[in-house]
Amino acid sequence: MSVDLLPQHIRDRYEVHEWRHACAILKEDFPNEWNDIVSVLENFTLNKSDIIQAGGRKSPISNKIDNYLYNLGWVEKSFDTKILIDDSAYETPTHKIDCLKNRIALEIEWNNKDPFFDRDLNNFRLLFELGAISVGVIITRCSELQFLFNSLGKGASYGTSTTHMSKLVPRIEGGGGGGCPILVFGISDRLYLDDTEVL
Repeated sequence: MSVDLLPQHIRDRYEVHEWRHACAILKEDFPNEWNDIVSVLENFTLNKSDIIQAGGRKSPISNKIDNYLYNLGWVEKSFDTKILIDDSAYETPTHKIDCLKNRIALEIEWNNKDPFFDRDLNNFRLLFELGAISVGVIITRCSELQFLFNSLGKGASYGTSTTHMSKLVPRIEGGGGGGCPILVFGISDRLYLDDTEVL
């Protein structure tokens, strides 16, 4: 499997899944974007302070990943898509992509309701079919992190009906992303750092 193209320390610290040779396409055809993704993953830590902080519109964890990529030239992007049949145009609206660079679409789903995965995968499928993207990437959390959240007294803020790996993989395997090559990373407890301890 082409996930072996990823550095070993990424594979050791994240749960990784791919479909339709996404890693090979990224590494060979989009080396700059590949390097950006490897870089954001290498530099990410799951800080206790970010987990216990009260939630807002977007979690500190999602913001950290977004902002890292924005500093590397990735952008939030909406597409104006339509299908033309004879002389009639039919709007085919898509949701904006969290981070886009050179035909690579990346979504961060840390703690949304799990139907957000359906939205993301439908976006990837449609944009791939229209030739707008070549690979879709999702960064989410490992399902096993629930044990960590429970131990920190934050278990009620995260639940079985929110975005985590066991909600995502069956959707992709069921064809939710169509023919789009997809690469998925699950944030694991091996990335956890208690940054609240007083030295």
